Amino acid sequence: MRTVIKSFNVALLFLIFALYCHSQVYAAYPERPVTLVVPQAPGGASDALARILAQKLSGIWGQPVVVENRAGAGGNIGLSHVAKSKQDGYTLLMSYEGTQAINVSLYSDLQYDPVKDFVAVATIATVPFLCVVNNNVNAKTFEEFIALEKSESNMTFGSAGSGSVNHLLGEMLNLAAGTQLTHVPYKGAGPALTDLLGGRITAVFTSVPSIAQQIESGKVRALAVTSADRSKQLPTVPTIAESGYTNFDVNPWFGIFAPKDTPVEIVNKINADIGTLLQSAGMAKSIAAQGASPLVSTPAQFQSMLDRDIKKWATVVQKSGAKVN
Repeated sequence: MRTVIKSFNVALLFLIFALYCHSQVYAAYPERPVTLVVPQAPGGASDALARILAQKLSGIWGQPVVVENRAGAGGNIGLSHVAKSKQDGYTLLMSYEGTQAINVSLYSDLQYDPVKDFVAVATIATVPFLCVVNNNVNAKTFEEFIALEKSESNMTFGSAGSGSVNHLLGEMLNLAAGTQLTHVPYKGAGPALTDLLGGRITAVFTSVPSIAQQIESGKVRALAVTSADRSKQLPTVPTIAESGYTNFDVNPWFGIFAPKDTPVEIVNKINADIGTLLQSAGMAKSIAAQGASPLVSTPAQFQSMLDRDIKKWATVVQKSGAKVN
């Protein structure tokens, strides 16, 4: 009997020691530079938020966090790269609602699965979008704009490309309001905004940071915010929901993903560190400067958001018949 008890105690000690060593390995993460992949070109919201986060995480971790832009194919190049990366926490993805939740409904030949090939780590922020029109449009309010479109039926809206959030927001409005705005795709948001300023297209749905300066200078007119709540940066602009479309609520999120099977201890550590940062005054100020609002979540909460939004956008894509170029 004593031999059995002794053997049990030895086994228990080995188990405790193994668990201790296991936890210590992950507690030391990261021990070398971390790459944060952005699947869009430099200059956009994803890139700006990634660089803010990288700088702050580098300070906490004592290791460089290097932002690497891998743009192309609607974000699919960057996502495919991360999906195939080593599952050790040293290659992370800064994604957003457009690429992670919409592409799966638009592309039939994706080289990755947005759910099965990734683990949701942490949300970073939400960035509200606006319905903006050029100054030649004879409408001062969103309600007047809808009425004008229905009477003229020759209005257009530009986007950063077919299948982008900008595009599908216009399609959502057509479905919700019974309008027939004609989509004009561009190769990026910049050219679309240029043509809006020049009066060559009627409207765009774009993020607050990308157009706030032109709104404040009176070069274009903001009619409504796409989120359920008004923008803190432009509090006088009403929401689309306030115009009677109560279910219209799009407030795109940005967040961090890792390759599937990344150790849960690493996922939880990254989530906790990002959560601490997001609740700091300095980080909140940096994010607010981008027209965004910090968003803290657990990995499970983030995964639920992704699952919900994949279903939401799949419905929009199906009903609108939206296609990529």
